Amino acid sequence: MFANSQPIQSSQQGPHARLREVVQKHLHTEFLRPPSQVSLSAFAGLAAKLSALPDPKPLILDTGCGTGVSTLALARQHADCHVIGIDKSELRLAQGQRLLQQPGAPKNASLLRCDLGDFWRLAAQAGWRVRHQYLLYPNPWPKPEHLKRRWHAHPVFPSLLALGGTLELRCNWRIYADEFAQALDCAGIVASVEEFIPEMALTPFEHKYQASAHTLWRCRALIPNR
Repeated sequence: MFANSQPIQSSQQGPHARLREVVQKHLHTEFLRPPSQVSLSAFAGLAAKLSALPDPKPLILDTGCGTGVSTLALARQHADCHVIGIDKSELRLAQGQRLLQQPGAPKNASLLRCDLGDFWRLAAQAGWRVRHQYLLYPNPWPKPEHLKRRWHAHPVFPSLLALGGTLELRCNWRIYADEFAQALDCAGIVASVEEFIPEMALTPFEHKYQASAHTLWRCRALIPNR
C-alpha cells in the first residue's frame, strides 16, 4: 500500500484568477490576528536556546517538517547552519525528538511545535534573517474556494518574505508551484519553477509521491533581505 498515492484532483486547471488580487492585498495590509500564547511561549523558548548557543550559526527553516525526517537530512547537508523544523503536530514531532536522540543524530537541528503562521510573524517581528527556507509538500488545498488557505495567498505571506534567504518549495501539484512563483512575482521576486527528480527523498511524502510515479515540482527563489 506504499506506492498508491493518488494525484491531486481539482477543478482548477491553472493559477487562480484572483491570485494576484489577493496577494497584492496581503502585501499592503497588516495581518492583525495576535499569535497564540502557545506560539509565543514556544518561540520565546527557541529564541533563548539559540541565543545561548556558544557558536551561533546561520539559520535554515524546515517549515511544516512533520516527523522531522527532513530536518535531520537538511542538518546533515548543511553542517555549517542550524536547522529548525517547525510543525504544529505534537504526535509527529514526538517521533522527530526520538530521532534527534539517537546516536549519530546531527547536533545542529531543533524541532519546534508552533503554528507556522505565528512562527513566521514572530520571527519577522524579531528581525530574524535566514539562509534557507524549505516548504516541503504543504497542504495544497486544491479546491478553488480554498485559495486563501494556501501559504502564498495567506495574510502571513509578507512575514515569510521578510525572513529572506533562498526559498525552495516542493510539491506534486504544478498549479501550486506556479501560483507560488506568481505570488513572489507580485512582491518583485524572480522565481523559477521546474520539474525535478530528487537524488534522495527529503520527506516521507516525497518518497511516497515519487514511488507513486507523481511528477514533482519545485519553485525556487532568492528573497533579498528587506
